[in-house]
Amino acid sequence: MRLLRRHLLFAPYLFLAWAAHADDGAWAELRGNEIVLFRHANAPGTGDPPGFVVGDCSTQRNLDERGRVQARAIGEVFRNRGIRVGRVLSSQWCRARDTADLAFPGQVSLEPAFNSFFGNRESEDRQTAEARRVLHDWAGPGVLVVVTHQVNISALTGIAPKSGEGIVLRLSGGQLTVVGRLPAPGA
Repeated sequence: MRLLRRHLLFAPYLFLAWAAHADDGAWAELRGNEIVLFRHANAPGTGDPPGFVVGDCSTQRNLDERGRVQARAIGEVFRNRGIRVGRVLSSQWCRARDTADLAFPGQVSLEPAFNSFFGNRESEDRQTAEARRVLHDWAGPGVLVVVTHQVNISALTGIAPKSGEGIVLRLSGGQLTVVGRLPAPGA
């Protein structure tokens, strides 16, 4: 418990250190109609517990305090940099939805195409095709922020992001191209 309190005490300083190093090229790429795929913030464990129910957060793996701090930090950097967010989409899973809500309060729409298929690989192809369609339909204005899961981002980009990490995409000539990575807060 003492260790947790110490980490929480220093959490704002971790955010400031992260924000200070967030000047890499990927942030500069967010100037128009780009897309950022964020893996949900820190939620200890892997997959979901037995008996998981989409609409019941008490049955799911959820954000811990570090994850809540990460999520708020993501939104804070967008606001501090004046990055216009056109739309925020989220998986229906509580850890993704909570990340999106904490980062971008009042802006979140749930999009089942970005739900995890970790426990149901039969839906991977169908969901990935639907997610691609949603991304290809984005024309702005502003940045499309999507909060989803590692398996979804890996299927779309070939990248396995860390919790809270963002992958910046640009649609050009009908193709989605990775143009950068936004490190997870505190990483």
